[in-house]
Amino acid sequence: QVQLVESGGGLVQAGGSLRLSCSASGRTFSNYAMGWFRQAPGKEREFVASISRSGSNTASLVSVKGRFTISRDNAKNTVYLQMNSLKPEDTAVYYCAASRNTLATMAGDFGSWGQGTQVTVSS
Repeated sequence: QVQLVESGGGLVQAGGSLRLSCSASGRTFSNYAMGWFRQAPGKEREFVASISRSGSNTASLVSVKGRFTISRDNAKNTVYLQMNSLKPEDTAVYYCAASRNTLATMAGDFGSWGQGTQVTVSS
């Protein structure tokens, strides 16, 4: 399995921006589609965005379209989530995940997960 480590979370005011990073090791990064999920207190984990192995295709949650952008740098074994115009409802632990599928959006399709990074958006 691939090992994943997220970074970049923190506390930000509503309307602000954060960029999350996820560094991968242990396997060939470009063989994996990558995704971001989040889990707020008392809620189930939900899909946020994913990107295909080459980076040519992406998918995202409707509520983050136009605000969040997923990207990857296969040379650096890293996937990013640029989050703009943050809202208090974006507050959650954000998880990076890797899938052997070409492109995936379901949690069950992701076999490797990071430990998560906390994002808190104050109003």
